[in-house]
Amino acid sequence: MEEDNTGSDPLTASALFFLVFAAPAFAQDARVNVRVEVRNGEAAVAGAVVAGADARATTDSTGAAILSLPRGRTAITVTGDGYLPASVDVDVSGSPGQVVRVELVPQPSVEEEITVVATTRTGRRVEDQPMRVEVLGREEIEEKMLMTPGDIVMMLNEMGGLRVQATSPSLGAASVRIQGMRGRYTQFLSDGLPLFGGQPGGLGLLQIPPMDLAQVEVIKGVASALYGAGAMGGVVNLLSRRPGEEFEGEYLINRTTRGGTDAAAFLGGPLGGKWGMTLLGSAHWQSQHDADGDQWADLPRYSRVVARPRLFWDDKSGRSLFMTAGVTWEDRVGGTLDEAALPATGLPFRESLETRNFDMGVMAQTLVKDRFVVAARAAFARQAHSHEFGARIERDRHRTAFAEVTVRSAAGRHTWVAGAAVEHDRYRSIDVPRFSYTESTPGVFAQDDIDLKEWLRLSISGRLDHHSEYGWFFSPRVSVLARSGDWTSRLSAGTGFHAPTALTEETEAAGLFHLEIPTALRAERGRSVSLDVTRAVGPAEVTVTLFGSEIRSSAHVNRESFTLRSLDCASTNAGVELLATLRRGPFVATGTYTYVRSQEQEGLEPLDVPLTPRHSAGVVAMIESEDTGRVGLEVYFTGRQRLEANPYRTTSAPYVIVGLLAERRVGRVRLFINGENLTGVRQSKWHPLLRPVRAADGRWTVDGWAPLEGRTINGGIRF
Repeated sequence: MEEDNTGSDPLTASALFFLVFAAPAFAQDARVNVRVEVRNGEAAVAGAVVAGADARATTDSTGAAILSLPRGRTAITVTGDGYLPASVDVDVSGSPGQVVRVELVPQPSVEEEITVVATTRTGRRVEDQPMRVEVLGREEIEEKMLMTPGDIVMMLNEMGGLRVQATSPSLGAASVRIQGMRGRYTQFLSDGLPLFGGQPGGLGLLQIPPMDLAQVEVIKGVASALYGAGAMGGVVNLLSRRPGEEFEGEYLINRTTRGGTDAAAFLGGPLGGKWGMTLLGSAHWQSQHDADGDQWADLPRYSRVVARPRLFWDDKSGRSLFMTAGVTWEDRVGGTLDEAALPATGLPFRESLETRNFDMGVMAQTLVKDRFVVAARAAFARQAHSHEFGARIERDRHRTAFAEVTVRSAAGRHTWVAGAAVEHDRYRSIDVPRFSYTESTPGVFAQDDIDLKEWLRLSISGRLDHHSEYGWFFSPRVSVLARSGDWTSRLSAGTGFHAPTALTEETEAAGLFHLEIPTALRAERGRSVSLDVTRAVGPAEVTVTLFGSEIRSSAHVNRESFTLRSLDCASTNAGVELLATLRRGPFVATGTYTYVRSQEQEGLEPLDVPLTPRHSAGVVAMIESEDTGRVGLEVYFTGRQRLEANPYRTTSAPYVIVGLLAERRVGRVRLFINGENLTGVRQSKWHPLLRPVRAADGRWTVDGWAPLEGRTINGGIRF
């Protein structure tokens, strides 16, 4: 007879008790070794502190650390000197060899703060932003600098979707229209600071030399959620060059066949310790030039001096300081040539403008508790103008001030920023005081970039502003980035507002004396949407962008009566952009095409916005060798444009402009020659520039819709 020991052995009973009750409890407390690999791109990050639950370790030279973690969901936080903190949620499963990879983003230094954060406010790379940011690099800036060393007009005009429109043929003023929207809706920044005051377009574009620029970033469409009232059409951010580890200097002298001369110098380098500096100084001269022999200057005479020092401080641990100041002094004279007279009156007509600009800005940031980046920035600008229209003088003083504080951080899938800002704008017209104003706009804003998936990112931002004249405005914006292989697409939509004033493209050209505002203006409100798709195939990349916008209560100047009113019907913009780029060795080619239908409705039927071609295209090809030099070819097509207040025709003619650039390097010296508008396009070949009688706004010229000066050759030397 067998002996039954079941349930009677004390050891067996204890084992059963352990298996049933104790083993699960033990398993719950069991630790699992998880390997955490910390990277910045392809580079390993050594010395980073990795923490999760109650475990803590430091990465070795391979960027790896081992954490002993409990099973289940656990948050792992990684911090490292020179990097933004990162946090990821991990499901510790207990499977052998579990590896967690964490990507660290470098802590923005002054340069990164400028190049990335200043435009989109988060510390991510431009290509990782859900909001599309188009970039013009230093190489392209250098090419345009050789063509027009004294200003940034050509540089901007040749970016897809941007058009630099002449606003004053007498003095050469121009404004930047983004995707067909009027120039007053474009916000210009310098290193993320509004240093150009309340009138950044017009003559301001002609007073910015490009020698000290490192990069240009452009956001198209309503960006009020980021930058308030001044950015309803988009943002153009001009980013300056930083000092290197060694002292460097660059010098340029240029001369044109139309009597223009440019001399510019850039200096930069370390000052010792954590300090560095750069200095831009330039002088520019142009003599009056009459290309068509009508005794009216197609190119005005001017003399201009620009100086801009910058100071940089960076301790490489998240703390930085940036300071800048700028002075511009210019005298510009147009109208009839010296001692010449208008055919219509037999009397001379002189138009001149004296400009005295001063600005200063500061930007600082620090890292708090190893995860919060606190930044502050401020700017002040003062502009003084004295504008002569024949026997009439109009003088003004324009002061703007800006201050902002932000906090940003990264937590798990979120990269967020929140802040508060205030803008102050004071305009005083000495001779036409009824158009003077003082306005203040405080606001608060927030933005959150969310990594929904590895291939999908979302950005949500919103801003609440209170305008002292027009009240409260809420401006939201949503952007989505999706990637799949060589395909990238972005979808953005947002709303914004603009505070109307009498300072428009038309009044900058004609002055304020004749202007009437019969009824109170209303705040302009806008909304925009865009969808772009990019496909990369080897050395080639193609982007297609669909865009549309609508502005309600748009401020409109009637040229026949020279009155300013708020339109009752919405102004609309819709179109498509094509951008193709090919880079293979020393050869680079870029092709652009833009179709835009921009319309306003003042009467019964909507009409195309004047001076806005529906079709425009361009091709730029460049072959460059660092040792020998470069050769480039440009071809640009501009389609028909509706003309306003033009007694000769209502629609312009299409035209093609061809340019050719050659640069030769000899040691440290570079010799260059550039042929601009080699096809000899000149507006006066189609009709006169001068009007038979003076217009209601006081102007003697029609609008400029094509080049006035014709073919121009320039050349010079760079050291």
